Amino acid sequence: MSSANTVTARVTGVHDDIVSIRMLRDAEGEFYPLTKNEVVLICPQRSEAGRTEKLQAEVLRVRHGEADVQVFETTRGVAIGDAVEQTGQMLSVALGPGLLGQVYDGLQNPLELIAGQHGFFLPRGLAVDGIDQNQKWSFQPVVKVGTRVKAGDLLGRVPEGKFSHKIMVPFNLRGEAEVSWVQEGSFSVATPVVRLRLANSQEREVSMQQRWPVRVPVNRDLLREGYNQRLFPQQPMLTSIRLIDTFFPVALGGTACIPGPFGAGKTVLQGLISRYSNVDIVVIVACGERAGEVVETITEFPNLPDPRGGTLMDRTVIICNTSSMPVAAREASIYTGITISEYYRQMGYNVLVIADSTSRWAQAMRETSGRLEEIPGEEAFPAYLDSAVRALYERAGMVQTNDGSTGSLTLIGTVSPAGGNFEEPVTQSTLRTVKTFLGLSAERAYKRAYPAVDPLISWSRYLDQLEDWFTRELSDGWVGQVKRMIELIRDGEQVQQMMQVTGEEGVTLDDYLTFQKAQCLDQVYLQQDAFDDVDASTSLSRQQELFGLLVRCLDHPLKLEEKEQVREHFVRLSGLFRNLNYSRQDSPDYTRFLQEIEMVGLSAAG
Repeated sequence: MSSANTVTARVTGVHDDIVSIRMLRDAEGEFYPLTKNEVVLICPQRSEAGRTEKLQAEVLRVRHGEADVQVFETTRGVAIGDAVEQTGQMLSVALGPGLLGQVYDGLQNPLELIAGQHGFFLPRGLAVDGIDQNQKWSFQPVVKVGTRVKAGDLLGRVPEGKFSHKIMVPFNLRGEAEVSWVQEGSFSVATPVVRLRLANSQEREVSMQQRWPVRVPVNRDLLREGYNQRLFPQQPMLTSIRLIDTFFPVALGGTACIPGPFGAGKTVLQGLISRYSNVDIVVIVACGERAGEVVETITEFPNLPDPRGGTLMDRTVIICNTSSMPVAAREASIYTGITISEYYRQMGYNVLVIADSTSRWAQAMRETSGRLEEIPGEEAFPAYLDSAVRALYERAGMVQTNDGSTGSLTLIGTVSPAGGNFEEPVTQSTLRTVKTFLGLSAERAYKRAYPAVDPLISWSRYLDQLEDWFTRELSDGWVGQVKRMIELIRDGEQVQQMMQVTGEEGVTLDDYLTFQKAQCLDQVYLQQDAFDDVDASTSLSRQQELFGLLVRCLDHPLKLEEKEQVREHFVRLSGLFRNLNYSRQDSPDYTRFLQEIEMVGLSAAG
C-alpha cells in the first residue's frame, strides 16, 4: 500500500459529491492498488482561507485503473486534475474511554470542540480526533505478564463516569498472544499500556483506544471464532410507557420501528424511551433530520435529569447530520452510531440505538445510487434497499462476550414516510425486518391522544416470544389478557364506525357497551401524559396493578339498561383512573382513588 501523503490518483470528473478518479502508476508501471470502501483524501488546488484542505471520501466502486468515490463534504472547488491521496484505511471510528457525553458528526468529529475553535460555521476538510488525546484515564490492568489472551479478552478497566470501561484486546487480533509487558496508572488513550507477543514472536503494543471500520460489525470475527455467542432475547426492554410495555413490547437486543407523519410526536416518544428505558447507554443518531429538531435534541439532552442520577447526557452519545449536510456523511452516520454501540455491548452493557430517521438514510443511498447511474428499484430507491435495511437491523442483538457477561444492542429506527404513506419502500423493507411496529397516527395526534401509536395497526412479535418472562414476572395468562384487550379495541373501533353512520340509536346496548369499554381502555391506559412528573413514567409493577384492575372493571357485569347510564358510568370510571394515573403510589390520593375505582367499577349495580 502507498505511504501517507503520496499522490496515487487524479480527479477526472465531479458530479455533486460523487468524484471520479484515475489511478496513477507506480515505479513498476502498475496501478496503485485501491479497494472498495477505502478512504481517500481529495486535495483541491483552490483551497479556502489559504489553508490546505483534504476532503475525506469513500471508494464506492473500482474499475480497471478508475474508481468512483463519494465525498463526505461539499465538493465546491474540486477540479479535474486535483491530487488524491490514499489512506489505506476503511472508514473507521476511534473506540475507547471518552465517548460518552459527546456530540459527533457522521465521521466522529466532535462538534462542540470544532465549534469552540472555528465558530458555528464549520470549515471543511477538518480532521479532529474523535477522542481527546490529552485527557488522562486511570488504567487498572487485570492481566499479568505471561497471561494468554485472544481478541476481545479483557485487559483492564478504566472508570468512565458511572461506568467501568473495559479495555479489551483489539478485535482484529488473529490467534492467541501472550502479555509480555503491562503498566498501571493514568495515561492518555494513545499511550501503550500492554504489549503482546504474537505467535510469530513479533510485539504489538496496545493502548486504551482502537479503531474499527464502521461497516463491519465489531464482533464479526469474535462470533466466527466462537469467542462470542449470539443469544436469543429473553426479556423486554422496559420503557415505562404503558402502551409499549404491555401491548407492543420490544425485547432487549431486539428491533423496532416507529413510522409516522410529521407532527405525530416521534421526537417526544424517542425522548421518553431514551430517558426511562432499562438500558445502560443510549446512542442517538439524528440522521438527515431538520436542523431545528437536531438542535432541540442537542440542547435538551444535557439538561434532562436521568432517573438514575445525574443528567441523561452522562450516558448518551449523539451522532448528528442534519438535512443540510452532505448526503454521504448522512449515510455514514448510522454506521458510526451502530459501531460505537457495538463497542459498549462488548463490555456487557445494554445499549439502545435510536436512528432518526432511516428514511433520510435511505434517501441518501437513493441520491448516491442515482448519481452512480445504477438501475433503480421502486420509487427510484436502489435495488439493494431491502438487503441494506436488513443488514443494518441485523447488527442489533444480544451477545455473550469473552468473559461470560451479556450485552445487548436494541435498535429502534424511526421512519418518516412522505404523507404518512406506510406502503412506500423504506417502511415496507423495515416492516419485513423488525419485530415490533409502532405505527404513529396523524388522526390520533390530531385528537391529542398521545403517544399517538395506533393500536389497530401496530404489532409486536415479542409478545408471544417473551410469554414465559411475562408469566414468570407478572402473572399467568398475562399475554392472553393483553390479546383480549387488543381485540376489545378492534371491536370498539368497528362499533364506532357503525355509529358514525347510524348514530348511537343504530347499535345495540351490547355493542354500545363494547364501544365504551374500548374508549375507557384507550383513554386511561394507552394514553399517557409525557409532561406530567408522575404519568410520564409507569413502572412495571404499577402497570401490572393498573392493568389488572382495569381488566377486572371492564370484565365486571353491569346491570345497566340505558345507553345514557352506560356513558355516565364509564365517564366516571375513566375520570377516576386518570386521577389515579396522576397520583404517586405512596400518596393518600392514590389509595383513595383505588378505593373509589373498586366501589364504582366493581359494584353489583355497575
